[in-house]
Amino acid sequence: MKEFSLISVSIITILLTIQYINLLIKQQTKPALAMWIMFSVAVGMSMVTYLAEGEFGFLDNIQNTVDLFYVAAITTSILIFGDKKSKISRFDLGCLGAVFLIVVFWIFTQNHLVTNFLIQSILVIAYFPVIQRMIKTRENSESFIIWLGMLIAPALSLISSKGLLATVYSVRAICCIGLLLIFMAWIEISARKQIQLNK
Repeated sequence: MKEFSLISVSIITILLTIQYINLLIKQQTKPALAMWIMFSVAVGMSMVTYLAEGEFGFLDNIQNTVDLFYVAAITTSILIFGDKKSKISRFDLGCLGAVFLIVVFWIFTQNHLVTNFLIQSILVIAYFPVIQRMIKTRENSESFIIWLGMLIAPALSLISSKGLLATVYSVRAICCIGLLLIFMAWIEISARKQIQLNK
């Protein structure tokens, strides 16, 4: 089962990365750049603190490991192919500032456990820019297929996860993505109702 978990999570993440970049190039998705920058820094720090906290390897927290590849590739693609709406706002800068403060905390304290939990809170905050953007534009700019895949991957990763921090990482991802999918559906339903009212 461990091999199944490792392979399936890796394959899902690679396919999601390719699909997301394809949607981005075709301008069929308009991700918030700030969210992905925060993901990149936070996911990287989560991995660093996980490895430093116990005698674990990269495969012991496969979701965090493949997320490093995923978020780095998406962030780079947004910088290259993203539209003007992907620029960073003041709200985004505030969220990025919180990430920076946690990194500074870790540098000075080297408290890996507390830092990792703080990073998980930042990975929750990282969803705020895309949610704020959807509220402001009243349209869903994200792909259901991509986020459904991102929900399945951490669920499968729980099979091979080792240690409290790996489990917390995956459970946090499942909760956040599940709530985002619900919000995306609400935005879609609201938009359709508005169109019907305007007819």
